[in-house]
Amino acid sequence: MELKWDVPVFRPLIPSKLPSLPLLLMLVLSLCLFSPTKCLDLDPDDKSSLLCFNSSVQDPNRSLATWVGANCTNWTGISCENRTGRVVSVNLANMNLSGKVLPCLCNLSFLEYLNLSGNNFNGTIPTCFGSLASLKTIDLSHNSFSGVLPDNITRLGQLRELVLNGNRQLGGDLPWWIGNFSSNLEKLDLSSNSFNGEMPDSLFHLKSLRHLDLGDNYISGNVHEFYQSLEFLGLASNKLFGTLPCFSASTKSLTVLTLANNSLVGGIPTCIASLEALAHLNLSFNHLSYGISPRLVFTEKLLVLDLSFNDLSGPLPGKIAEATEKSGLVLLDLSHNRFSGKVPLKITELKSLQALFLSHNLLTGEIPARIGNLTYLQVVDLSHNSLSGSIPLDIVGCFQLLALILNNNNLSGEIQPELDALDSLKILDVSHNKISGEIPLTLAGLKSLEVVDLSSNNLSGMLNDAITKWLNLKYLSLAHNKFSGNLPSWLFTFEAIQVIDFSGNKFSGFIPDGNFNISFRSNNGNSVRDPKVPFISVKSIEIKVSAMVIDTSELSFTFKVSSMVGIDLSDNLLRGEIPNVLFEVEGLEYLNLSYNYLDGQLPSLEKMSNLRALDLSHNSLSGQIPGNISTLKDLILLNLSYNSFSGSVPVNQGYRRFPGAFAGNPDLCVESSGEGCERGSPPAEPGKTFEEVEGPILVWVFCVSAFVSFYLGVVGLFCSARARSYILQTKV
Repeated sequence: MELKWDVPVFRPLIPSKLPSLPLLLMLVLSLCLFSPTKCLDLDPDDKSSLLCFNSSVQDPNRSLATWVGANCTNWTGISCENRTGRVVSVNLANMNLSGKVLPCLCNLSFLEYLNLSGNNFNGTIPTCFGSLASLKTIDLSHNSFSGVLPDNITRLGQLRELVLNGNRQLGGDLPWWIGNFSSNLEKLDLSSNSFNGEMPDSLFHLKSLRHLDLGDNYISGNVHEFYQSLEFLGLASNKLFGTLPCFSASTKSLTVLTLANNSLVGGIPTCIASLEALAHLNLSFNHLSYGISPRLVFTEKLLVLDLSFNDLSGPLPGKIAEATEKSGLVLLDLSHNRFSGKVPLKITELKSLQALFLSHNLLTGEIPARIGNLTYLQVVDLSHNSLSGSIPLDIVGCFQLLALILNNNNLSGEIQPELDALDSLKILDVSHNKISGEIPLTLAGLKSLEVVDLSSNNLSGMLNDAITKWLNLKYLSLAHNKFSGNLPSWLFTFEAIQVIDFSGNKFSGFIPDGNFNISFRSNNGNSVRDPKVPFISVKSIEIKVSAMVIDTSELSFTFKVSSMVGIDLSDNLLRGEIPNVLFEVEGLEYLNLSYNYLDGQLPSLEKMSNLRALDLSHNSLSGQIPGNISTLKDLILLNLSYNSFSGSVPVNQGYRRFPGAFAGNPDLCVESSGEGCERGSPPAEPGKTFEEVEGPILVWVFCVSAFVSFYLGVVGLFCSARARSYILQTKV
């Protein structure tokens, strides 16, 4: 407890009041006696060592500006021993410091705690750290240290915690001595570095070890049993192989076990369920196979279970974990396996469940109506299965739902008006099903929607104003349905919109000539993409789902949408001229208006500085081809074929890199490198009708099913960010 003193304010001394001076000295003396740290002088030798260390440190935030004078308590991050003034603790975490760590820091011979984490220190770890015999904790995590782990650390026999994670250039062979240099070592964290080789046998027998994290390295070898009572074991994202051991020595202690993103084979042994304290288990991204035994039932302490991206088969387990009203699983991910059969009703009894991922399996039957019992559910992903029936109306019982992802199934029926009760919903994806009917007007109540994908169904009717209430909309796809009528004037006015795809419908009339909102114009803050990356590889929308475990039982989700910014109105019945304002939207990266009945002339493209793909083929556009496009450096795909363009296209205007872009324009002269010019070439496949040909961007750009796979993982506990398409951050 820190004592706070109310120090009286003294008036200036007057000669007539000199006898009061002893009273002042007594007050100061008593202040030092009752709170000795307030007047503790820093040892002169340690002060010199710290100033020497500071001389090489870049400190833009001036965090160490307090390193003046002799009073130890005034020095930021420094703690001293009460009687001697010797420095025992240096804690400079997260101060935006950089530079090299000079050996003079090793002159702090009484140092017990050293924490330089969360900065940008570089160079090698000083070998002289081995001379700090009193050290109990070293934390150099999340810096830019490089090289290898110095052997001198073997002299630190009192060390309890060695934390070096997050130094990508730090690596080499995992030292053979790492498990036997200190019999007091309780925590070893070398994750997110570049260590390779096998784990030394001594590491499996170090009795004091409680926390071991070697995840996100290049460590190889067989997975062994550990013979100490571990509480945390992180070996994710390495090159480990073999079968899963039972971890029998940690039956009562192990709370976190992550072996994700390795090459484990075989089945999941039932003995894993005997880990009584287990709260987080991640075995995703391995080669685990066979079915899950009915005897594999975890305790109610298990919060997160991730078995995704394996080769597990058979029916989904009827009971995977014990559950009570106040405890049990909050995240269950069995996606990307080969599970078959129906979704078991027992899953709907996991009352604490907040995230359910069963996508990319072979599941059949209907979605259980009792899914509405999961009142804490926030994300459900049942996509890429063979589920049938309709969307159960009871799902409105999941009133906290943020993401409903049911794409690529055999669902039928209509979108029920009652779904407006899910007023927290951010993501609605029911694409690639057999859903019919119209968009209910009541869905105007879903004002939190950010991503809506209703594509590839049998929906029909005209667009209603319910959509205008989705003020946070970023992605809207109604592609490949049977919608009709005129395009509404509000189509391009959403403030956050990035993608609009209405292709493959029966929309008619004119393209709205309204104002385009800021998200289209500014590219929505998207980073510049490498123009060398093939266009086909960057089309699909990417949505990241972040989650944080709060108070060990509650998930908090964050959604981030990142995609190409574009508009696709292709394969409809649109007519008239293309609004000039459409070619002044600087943020657009692709535009597809092919297979319509558009006419008029094409204005200049030079203002579309971010344009990567433009398809206006199979229309009735006429007039001259716009001037020089050599300034559009990112343009990868251009298709103006099968129109009525005329005139000539000079060889020096940047069009030569798009062969075939002008086919089917018989009155157009395309200059070649030689003399004369070439007329618009004939169709590549004579006889192919308008209805039979798909626009090239339709095939590539809007593979919408690619964006709706949402995967959660635990950062540090689960597999690394480089291996997962989702992030789950957790506090343990």
